[in-house]
Amino acid sequence: MRTIVFIIAAFLLPSFSFAWGPTGHRVTGQVAEKYLSKKAKKELDRILNHQSLAMASTWMDDIRSDSTYDHMTDWHWVTIQNGQTYDQSAKNPKGDVVATLERIIAELKSKKLSPAEEVERIKMLIHLVGDIHQPLHVGGGNDRGGNDVKVQWFRTDSNLHRVWDSDMIDDTRLSYTELAASLEIPTSGQILLWQKSSVRDWANESMSFRKQVYDYGQGKLGYEYSYHYFSIVRARLLQAGVRLAGILNEIYK
Repeated sequence: MRTIVFIIAAFLLPSFSFAWGPTGHRVTGQVAEKYLSKKAKKELDRILNHQSLAMASTWMDDIRSDSTYDHMTDWHWVTIQNGQTYDQSAKNPKGDVVATLERIIAELKSKKLSPAEEVERIKMLIHLVGDIHQPLHVGGGNDRGGNDVKVQWFRTDSNLHRVWDSDMIDDTRLSYTELAASLEIPTSGQILLWQKSSVRDWANESMSFRKQVYDYGQGKLGYEYSYHYFSIVRARLLQAGVRLAGILNEIYK
């Protein structure tokens, strides 16, 4: 009887898609490893006890089943309506991805964290840099970042958020290491430009893709949609990884 009740309850609970899914987040971590300084690599190896950035990247999704971390639920996303800046937007009292990233970067740079706090903040940083680069994690406030936009992905029921999180990525049938290796190699000029940008710049960039993201027609998505827009996914994963490395290099310079 308990099993039946649990199954029914599971169907009644609202669904929430995670940013990028595990493959996308691990791509960001894998890319970042390539652009770390020797000092940062050494420090992160010590702090994370030899765990790679790729494997640490999913921690904030892994802990969702632990009520101890319920206060972090809203830190994965932010709402900024069209025509507004982050400063102008109504703020979630429970926090958002922009405020959280700015806070944990400052905390890590302060060098005042305990070892346990430092590990936690690093894992948060790795994950949330990925989150803010997923265009639908900077939502317009009308459809829960595309979660309420019901579509089909190759005739399978999905939603727009999930298409960008994982459907397009998973359809490549590539592992995270293969997908990371397939990304373009940025120029030194691109790396410098990307790493000089701010957290709020990243949010603005995600907003700039709304026209493309919502170009879903009748909601029957597949090859054509991926052909037009998977390049955005690839670019955002690459930028996230390069920028994550830049922050970590700055923290552990």
